[in-house]
Amino acid sequence: MKFTTPITTRTLLASAGLLALSVGAAQAEYVLHVLHTNDFHSRIEPINKYDSTCDAETLEKKECFGGVARLAAAIKAKRDEIKAAGGNVIVVDAGDQYQGSLFYTTYKGKDTVEFMNAIGYDAMSLGNHEFDDGPDGTMILLDGAKMPVMSGNLDVSQSNQLNGKLKDTITLDVDGEKIGLVSTLAMDTPETASPGNTVIFKDDLESLKGDVQALTDAGVTKIIGLTHVGYARDQDYAAQVPGLDAIIGGHSHTLLGPMEGAAGAYPTMVKAADGPDVPVATAYAYGKYLGHLTLTFDDAGKLTAATGEPILIEQAMPEDEAIAARVKEMAAPIEELRNKQVAETAAPIDGGRDSCRAKECEMGSLVADAMLARVKDQGVTIAIQNGGGLRASIDAGPVTMGEVYDVLPFQNTLSTFEATGATVLAALENGASQYEEKAGRFAQVAGLKYSVDPKAAAGSRISDVQVASGDSWAALDPAASYKLVTNNYVRTGGDGYKMFDAEGKNAYDFGPDLADVLAEYLAQQGPGYKPVLDGRITVK
Repeated sequence: MKFTTPITTRTLLASAGLLALSVGAAQAEYVLHVLHTNDFHSRIEPINKYDSTCDAETLEKKECFGGVARLAAAIKAKRDEIKAAGGNVIVVDAGDQYQGSLFYTTYKGKDTVEFMNAIGYDAMSLGNHEFDDGPDGTMILLDGAKMPVMSGNLDVSQSNQLNGKLKDTITLDVDGEKIGLVSTLAMDTPETASPGNTVIFKDDLESLKGDVQALTDAGVTKIIGLTHVGYARDQDYAAQVPGLDAIIGGHSHTLLGPMEGAAGAYPTMVKAADGPDVPVATAYAYGKYLGHLTLTFDDAGKLTAATGEPILIEQAMPEDEAIAARVKEMAAPIEELRNKQVAETAAPIDGGRDSCRAKECEMGSLVADAMLARVKDQGVTIAIQNGGGLRASIDAGPVTMGEVYDVLPFQNTLSTFEATGATVLAALENGASQYEEKAGRFAQVAGLKYSVDPKAAAGSRISDVQVASGDSWAALDPAASYKLVTNNYVRTGGDGYKMFDAEGKNAYDFGPDLADVLAEYLAQQGPGYKPVLDGRITVK
């Protein structure tokens, strides 16, 4: 597969000009502006640079980003600007509105529905976290949303709740032109969320091809993928799905654009087998950016140009006053809990996605240490925490319970069990099995040391596994039995850890909430706590 990634907007415009010339200057053009979000993760209130909820001090310094009221105002302003100039615009979301703050913990999606309806989204594709509370939780969105919600590779015909509620494809009428939307949801969602046994996942690539063909057969010439599978898989689609004009994606929290740290150009242009390059766009996460992709089609529906870049939602931008007032009203019942100071740190603690899904990270070590300390008197010697369960960093200074919930929002409980060394090794291999995708299964540990080779084949990436033995270390014994602690999600098979569910013994999944465990452990460390990386995970 050959990818072409433009370096500058000038390059994009030059390429677009060549394409336009090739189809003939006399043909009419249709320009569509796509405003898009993804992976909002319940960041209803503004966030700080660590992607967790802003505190009063940071707000006072004007160093915050996003928040649903500011995002709503930005969408309205841009949509009004485009329409005033006679342009065509749609507003879409690529999934994972649910989960990530005390708003979701408290309102379980009712807030999501209210604010998405207020913004006026035209369509949304499901993310895996929309299934975190099973189909019951998903139905809050499907029953309440005014916009259509889609997920094309799901067969929900066996679900009494979801059947008939979820769209395979969507066709929007935008200024007399039909805009077709197709979608897919990550195939590992049964491992990362709780869709239940009545939701059947069809092959995502074949499903997408079939839906594009169905729209094409119905006379739709402009087709956009609205997907929740991640940046890498989106590029596969762009190269392999005939008739797909553009992709708006989510799931991998990928930053695209000219800014420092971006993974590629916005849009990333992918060489397609059957025609012009296909633009792939995504807008990071947490409402920090609003994506703005401009697509130009000729009168036959052929894409001739793709330009744009994400808009940073800075604190200096205005808020929608009505939504801001509603956010304040809904925040009141959880304000006391969120603002309660539970600890203090002398340095920031990194819980970033790029760190905790690829190497030893400060937050991963801290949470694993906290878990192990809580149950050490039970003879437990090993702790494993999935990197994807860590959702934010913590800045230096006072730590509130709200910040702790930002890190650990899933209400997971502490789970203890016994397993052989062979099972532990299999678990670590699972953790590294999707390393290149930065999957959330990556194992953060305590009481263990291991090496991971991302270049090796999946299933043979782990080596040099050692277990703490008093003040020293001993090689992991495949035949020996060990006592472990993790969270109930991982212990019961989440994130691919099926070996713990199948082979673990004497499991107890009903310990304290992991957020409470972390808060208490941090408090015990005192105000001088500084995170430490001690070499427990070596990346070769």
